[in-house]
Amino acid sequence: MTVELLHWNPARPAVKGRLGERFAPKRPLNNFGDLLGPVISHELLRRSGIDTDKQGQLGQASPAQDTRPQARLATVGSILHFCRNGDTLWGTGRNGKISDRRHKFTSLDVRAVRGPLTRDFLRGRGIDAPSLFGDPGILVGHLWDREQLAAGHRLRPHRIVPNFHDFREVRDRMSAPTLDPRGDLWDVIGGIAASSLIVGSSLHGIIVAESFGIPARLVLPRTETLFKYEDYYRGTGRRSFTPAPDVRTALSWGGEPLPQYDPAPLIDAFPRELWSS
Repeated sequence: MTVELLHWNPARPAVKGRLGERFAPKRPLNNFGDLLGPVISHELLRRSGIDTDKQGQLGQASPAQDTRPQARLATVGSILHFCRNGDTLWGTGRNGKISDRRHKFTSLDVRAVRGPLTRDFLRGRGIDAPSLFGDPGILVGHLWDREQLAAGHRLRPHRIVPNFHDFREVRDRMSAPTLDPRGDLWDVIGGIAASSLIVGSSLHGIIVAESFGIPARLVLPRTETLFKYEDYYRGTGRRSFTPAPDVRTALSWGGEPLPQYDPAPLIDAFPRELWSS
């Protein structure tokens, strides 16, 4: 059986504006946080001794190759509204900007969710959702060595990781080193690993930093609601968090208290059996 991993990576015009929409070539957004799901799943499967080339693929198979029904696994990201009946969820979250009516499913196989806000939303719709929390991005520092990832990156006392909506404004206003969340996945992760403090509006900038034990502080985003951030913080045992109004304030405040998070239950809940069924 082929397993399709759901993740959000839309194609957008290379040039902004009306002419770009009509004539410019499109390229994937490649927001690093939304690319973590397949990477983490590959690593967990590798460590479980599962050869995805033989047992199943991560991605969409062509009908000519495999006409059997596919399993679908939703992992990292606020992609709950893309799910449909029968999908398996592991660490997925709800997007607070998406209306209830966009969620069409009535039955899901939920192994873990990002946090209690997503769990409560699912239970309110009659879906059996366990109180097993964690965005799988929190596993990055458990699965890979921080020093190896940081190699080749300049060690800095702090870096800014904005949400991709906020990147241009932050880059233009601040002289502090700023990571583009749409950069190469491992380059972004390596830049985070080579920092002593991470601030910004990128949720996965915060999550990956905290996975390495690096303090991080949320800067209020321009376009995002606080739903996904609260879901993550509460899912890692913190009842409250204090976003900074701007980058300078975040740098002066330093990071939030780090979570006391045990990754073992989330790892154990990963649905490896999808690749062996």
